[in-house]
Amino acid sequence: QVQLVESGGGLVQAGGSLRLSCAASGRTFNSYAMGWFRQVPGKEREFVAVMMWSSRNTYYADSVKGRFTISGDNAKNTVFLQMNSLKPEDEALYYCASRRFGVLSPVTEGAGYDYWGQGTQVTVAS
Repeated sequence: QVQLVESGGGLVQAGGSLRLSCAASGRTFNSYAMGWFRQVPGKEREFVAVMMWSSRNTYYADSVKGRFTISGDNAKNTVFLQMNSLKPEDEALYYCASRRFGVLSPVTEGAGYDYWGQGTQVTVAS
């Protein structure tokens, strides 16, 4: 089991920044990649970003590319999402998720992730 706890959400003005954190505990050695997803009530969950722990390769949704940065601290088993130039359309409940090695589904699909946090709310005031 892997437990994930997000933090760092809050209310920010459009154009502002927030840094989300996701702390992992438990059998974290099974984690190959960490992703961030977001969801707005009534809409489908949306992929935001992913980072592979070993290679540090990253991939972003087009909607956040150039504004968001995913990074990680292996020693602390924590992954971060730095969000700059926030827009009202970025408002959502943000989740982090852990993915094992060898999963064949695309990294943009939530079904390929084994463990999820409880989410942290990001509210962007226009």
